[in-house]
Amino acid sequence: MLAFQILIDGFAISALYALGATGFTLIFGVSGVLNLSHGAIMVLAAVAAWAAASVLHLDTYSGALLGVGVALISALITYFAVVQPIQKSRRIPNEEKEIFVLTGTLLWGIMIQELIAYFFTNNAKTVLPIVEGVVDILGVRTPRNEIFTAFVCCLVIALLWLLVNRTKTGKAVLAASMNPRGVTLLGLELGNIYIVVWAIYGILAGIAGVLLGMFLGVSSYSVGPLTASAFSIVVLGGLGSVSGSLIAAFVVGYLETVTAYLISPAYRTIPALLLLVAVMYVRPQGLLGRR
Repeated sequence: MLAFQILIDGFAISALYALGATGFTLIFGVSGVLNLSHGAIMVLAAVAAWAAASVLHLDTYSGALLGVGVALISALITYFAVVQPIQKSRRIPNEEKEIFVLTGTLLWGIMIQELIAYFFTNNAKTVLPIVEGVVDILGVRTPRNEIFTAFVCCLVIALLWLLVNRTKTGKAVLAASMNPRGVTLLGLELGNIYIVVWAIYGILAGIAGVLLGMFLGVSSYSVGPLTASAFSIVVLGGLGSVSGSLIAAFVVGYLETVTAYLISPAYRTIPALLLLVAVMYVRPQGLLGRR
């Protein structure tokens, strides 16, 4: 019975991790940017969805859409106001731009975190679930919202795969991740591809954030752990590898779930961190990393 409970809970949290890490990986794979405001954007989406229901008295669906929209806008602001100016700056040496981007997105994330705390306090907030109730699965009482969360995450990841592999826009994004200079030679505007990628990222982060708010709840204190979790998954899976990030997300998700059930929730992140350190020693490029 306990094993089945771990299987269900682990799958749901792993699917959430996978969805969040996919967008994080996509950004790095195409534009080479490690967005350290990732956790802040996810939390902002969840808080926006919560505020839509609690303050604006909107229905759950409208609140969820508002949360995703806020994440999309935040992601585009991150690109246009933080990342792009640094990448185009002539005053910053090219070899130092990555550090400046890391610092810029980190500071931007801290600003978002502080704004959330200022306007909505640091208290944990839970978004009203779209699907309510409990279902019995082989004797295990499971919230319907947990099943809904896992289903939506898997569906969105599948739709992203179709977008990347079956549409012209997706193929341009895929080509840019492999050879940016070659894409430019083909007459495609690399800047437009970056905008599309950041928009996709914003939508993915928004959906993940809203679902996380429904599943576990969030607060401004969740920003750091969410960013660290996504970073760990991406490094473990291999920088730039979406497939590697998906595998790593399920490894980390189940490791945390098993630890929480069998030892203590307070230690749930430790085994994953130890695994990350081991992988960095044995295979520094990650499970499926190209660089």
